[in-house]
Amino acid sequence: MENRTRVFAAVGLTVAMFLLVQLGALALVEPFQQAGYQQVENPSDPTNSLVYVAAVLVLTGVMLAIIKLDVQWLLRGAIIFTSGLLSWYVFSVVIPAWLVVQWGGAPLNVVALGAAATVSLALAVHPEWYVIDAAGVLMGAGAAGLFGISFSLLPAIVLLTVLAVYDAISVYGTEHMLTLASGVMDLKIPVILVIPMTLSYSFLNDDGVADEENEPEASAADGGETPETDADDAPATDAEGDHAEAERPEVSDRDVFFIGLGDAVMPTVMVASAASFAPADPLVSGLALNLPALTSMVGTIGGLLVLLWMVMKGRAHAGLPLLNGGAIGGYLVGALASGISLMQAIGL
Repeated sequence: MENRTRVFAAVGLTVAMFLLVQLGALALVEPFQQAGYQQVENPSDPTNSLVYVAAVLVLTGVMLAIIKLDVQWLLRGAIIFTSGLLSWYVFSVVIPAWLVVQWGGAPLNVVALGAAATVSLALAVHPEWYVIDAAGVLMGAGAAGLFGISFSLLPAIVLLTVLAVYDAISVYGTEHMLTLASGVMDLKIPVILVIPMTLSYSFLNDDGVADEENEPEASAADGGETPETDADDAPATDAEGDHAEAERPEVSDRDVFFIGLGDAVMPTVMVASAASFAPADPLVSGLALNLPALTSMVGTIGGLLVLLWMVMKGRAHAGLPLLNGGAIGGYLVGALASGISLMQAIGL
């Protein structure tokens, strides 16, 4: 009974963080649009998605090179800086405009700047699991909101489809995400969401996240979901025997598992894009939420629950195929239910 309670609590925490990212992105859509934060000139151009995918491939290569050269401090510093930058985007539209001052002839929201700096400082000096998760939710909402207003319906669908395929290949095929995950997990940076399964768990004191005897089985950085194992019962790796099945501890017996922040961000891009570009009436005053965006949220959570059910069996899995598939499928159902034609729904 106790183990079942721990599992339900962990699942509930994961779903809650996904919902916070989704609702946060929706709340930021209109403020980002009004602030002119759209990242591309033509959000309807599907080549934007291909450029982004190319950037992901390049960034992955750079991160792998940094890990190979054993200069992970560069990666940690870059992620902490990026966390502050994304936080500033969010705080700059959330914190009241009357707090803006003139600095060198340009407006500067000093409170937003201070809040963003506080996020970076907290990550640098005290990256406990709740700090990582809070920063991850904030970053995830900001990133999804920015991409959502920058990628119209067709580019968003193309982006999520390509990334889902790439995630599956990188986890089940080339497995290069294993190297990436084992290199970044012990840096304690918000490229993951940390899901503790005991009240006493401390991410700061967890020295066995990514050591040589306890390598995670799938990427927690970009898509795969990684259950945490104990060093005494670490699973067999490919080097130990051709995908040999080893005895794995039940997830309910572990202290923690991890899910990549990208798993929360990428399907939420579809949610925010639907809210921004789908020709459907808003459902809630003051929140960029229409029926296609709502059903995209439902599809994402459905995919997440299936993913967690699979992971709770003790295996790590690529997250984006289920999550992005649920987001796109849910969006299309809502779009058609709103009276939008299929061609309009896919942005053609």
